[in-house]
Amino acid sequence: MSRETTLRNARIVLEDEIVTGSVTLRDGLIVGIDTGNSAVGEDMEGDYLVPGLVELHTDHLESHYAPRPGVLWDSIAALQAHDAQVAGSGITTVFDCLRLGSDEDGGFKKGEMRVIADALETATAEDRLRASHLIHLRCEVSAGDVLEHFEDFREDPQVKLASLMDHAPGQRQFQTLEQYTLYYRKKRGLSDAEFERFVARRLEDSTRYSAMHRKAIVEACGKRGIALASHDDATVEHVEESKGFGVRLAEFPTSIEAARASHQAGMSVLMGAPNVIRGKSHSGNISARALADQRLLDVLSSDYVPFSLIHAPFVLADDENGMTLPEAIRLVTVAPACAVGLDDRGCIDAGLRADLVRVRRDRGVPVVRSVWREGRRVA
Repeated sequence: MSRETTLRNARIVLEDEIVTGSVTLRDGLIVGIDTGNSAVGEDMEGDYLVPGLVELHTDHLESHYAPRPGVLWDSIAALQAHDAQVAGSGITTVFDCLRLGSDEDGGFKKGEMRVIADALETATAEDRLRASHLIHLRCEVSAGDVLEHFEDFREDPQVKLASLMDHAPGQRQFQTLEQYTLYYRKKRGLSDAEFERFVARRLEDSTRYSAMHRKAIVEACGKRGIALASHDDATVEHVEESKGFGVRLAEFPTSIEAARASHQAGMSVLMGAPNVIRGKSHSGNISARALADQRLLDVLSSDYVPFSLIHAPFVLADDENGMTLPEAIRLVTVAPACAVGLDDRGCIDAGLRADLVRVRRDRGVPVVRSVWREGRRVA
């Protein structure tokens, strides 16, 4: 039986303008947009109607699966808790990050990320989830066991994105030992001697493994058509390497030079929505707002705060940088979808998936009032 819904009296955020009218959904797709005053349908009361948000990089699931040191939660329950918060933030497509490779910062044992992936497959089959979930493999290339962990996902069709990471000191995210010391020594409570040994081991592992593991993962992903992301590129040389690997997404470049080079090379530059809201990076690197001002920002990610993905576009549209709300909304909808080859979502247009979010925002923090995924209300 055909299922049709009309959402009327909405401020509809299209790719380049906002119009007042109604949107009609049928059998999971958008079938029409009417700018007239319809008396038929559910009244949106003048709220914004935006495309469902597309999240490419969130570490949020890990905090539900491992909520305390030494505590692993039931994988299905953890996934459902994560999913509820994601959907409630207006995210209808989410790439859940699964960390591959153990290192001095801990990480998960081989097989633990496979448990989450299996739970995701089961929960999707049993219609437990509100958002559409896909997998983003965060590959710590400086870890000796990253390829062993990668083997658990070599044939998994849920994997659509993989990022190449190296968190060793003096590399990428942590370009100076001062930044690294602030983040790791204080976090782990290490003495001077313990921290020196910790740094030495990380540097040794990076020198020994990183180049070899990058090449192996790039080759494996290329054979399966998995989109590749760089992570924390800091220099033009890093960007050239990423370009040579066929990277499509430049995650969290740490310098303006790397961001500009990535953008000019045709990569989509991704930054954290929390960075936008706070006005700075938690690692002391470049500001996402500075990139937005120079039109070098292409995609936003909620990273560690799911709700930041709907909040940040309104913050950017409020800034005096000339960015309109439709332009800011593109950063969390069509731009991330295009970056990973999802051409069936991200815009409010006839023939696309009926993934929609009703948002009320007069001032301050926006309120997500309703969410539809493939025409079905999920929040």
